[in-house]
Amino acid sequence: MAHDVLVAGGGSAGFAAALAAARGGLTVLLVEPHDRLGGTSTVAGVSAWESGCGGTGFPFELYQRLQRLPGAVGIYAVGRHCGWPDAGAYPGGENVLRPERRYVDTLVRYALGPLSYARPADRELIRQRFNGVVFEPDAMAATMAQMLAETGRVEVRLGTAVTRATVAAGRLTRVELTAGPAVTARWAVDATGDAVLCGACGCPRLSGEDPRARFGEAAAPEQPSGRVNGVTLIFRVAPTAVAGIEALPDGVPATCWWAAGFGVAHVVPFPNGDLSVNMLPALEGAEFLALGPTAAYAECQRRLRAFWHHWQRQFPEWQSYRIVAEAAALGVRETQRTVCAYMLRQTDLEGGLATQSHPDIIAIADHGFDVHGRHAGTSAGVHSPYGIPYRCLLPSGVCNLLVAGRAAGFSALAASSCRLARTMMQLGQAAGTACVLASRAGLELAAVPATELRAELRRQRVTLAWPMEPDIAAYIQDADSQASQGRHGC
Repeated sequence: MAHDVLVAGGGSAGFAAALAAARGGLTVLLVEPHDRLGGTSTVAGVSAWESGCGGTGFPFELYQRLQRLPGAVGIYAVGRHCGWPDAGAYPGGENVLRPERRYVDTLVRYALGPLSYARPADRELIRQRFNGVVFEPDAMAATMAQMLAETGRVEVRLGTAVTRATVAAGRLTRVELTAGPAVTARWAVDATGDAVLCGACGCPRLSGEDPRARFGEAAAPEQPSGRVNGVTLIFRVAPTAVAGIEALPDGVPATCWWAAGFGVAHVVPFPNGDLSVNMLPALEGAEFLALGPTAAYAECQRRLRAFWHHWQRQFPEWQSYRIVAEAAALGVRETQRTVCAYMLRQTDLEGGLATQSHPDIIAIADHGFDVHGRHAGTSAGVHSPYGIPYRCLLPSGVCNLLVAGRAAGFSALAASSCRLARTMMQLGQAAGTACVLASRAGLELAAVPATELRAELRRQRVTLAWPMEPDIAAYIQDADSQASQGRHGC
């Protein structure tokens, strides 16, 4: 069965790649192993977009759609934090809903300079600046499906994954799937978190820390340990009228699995009053890789219950909540990364747009380095927004394949920063758009002119500069204001 574009993976990047390609007139087959779209944002329960300067284009359109659904989306800000004296005994980072804030308030993080939770002088700036978006996972998955269906050009196959690929003369010619017949496509986008399609094509991939010499990164170890970013199992709690401590399941000890003791959690409120709890982390990345997804999930379930039991015993306010759901999959921050025409690295993030000379930047971001685990290593902000080049989406060895998402061309340090959902969605939007331009001009993907790709993305209201392009900023502010007025009945 032939399609113009095959997209492997239906998470943030895959959704955006399929939507951009279809809106550009191409026929698309999107395959996703889980039973819904959204990937980490829906299946793994990471149902919040942290603050960041990218977030335009499709992310804003999704937000606008969700605003039309009662209780589907909200804006949150920092409430209490374990590093602040006025937080009392709060065991992590609390966020609170702020109905008066708007989407544009979520588009700034480190763009005006890095802030530290440890510095008292930064506290109010953090409360003002670190705004994010929280959404109901079911609503997000359904909205993504609706937007793809509206194009009339996207076939979505859930419960389906890539198994094998055939490459001839440097071109992907055939892809076999876990369900249904093999497929062919003129172009393909690997939007899986593990670069599954790239791996099936024989593209070189990387995993774990990079040695310092590989990308000339001062913060990288001379001899890497193989450490991989930590894994989380997110759970949802709801208020209860009868306070109490939930009993531990049989076989789950009350003690922590780490000698250092229980860690902290990032808590985000849903519009209906439930809370999303992201324990940081549940499992070391190396443990996850050694156990495999099924055993790792079971172990995280045990650790989740021990963690929650500890919280309820030590912090009485949590006795007024009960666990109502666990995410269907683990929140995996890092596994494989693909070797691409350019590998984003520490100097790109630290120098920012002002020092980057890349002519093909197709997305911007400003999240800090963010490594989770017992020995977290680098965890620092960046000083300004940085750009991600289109060449980071061009894997070595296959001319009609792009890779978008966290498995794209990043060093391990860079991946720890730019892996957030809205940034990944922008990479997918760029990948799908590149397929459209290649089709129109009869070009190979690597030959798509950067000026044309960037211009088309801007027409789709994707910001590629900081401060944001005036016309894009004006559109977002105006649309956001109108939606906010309608929401508040003004």
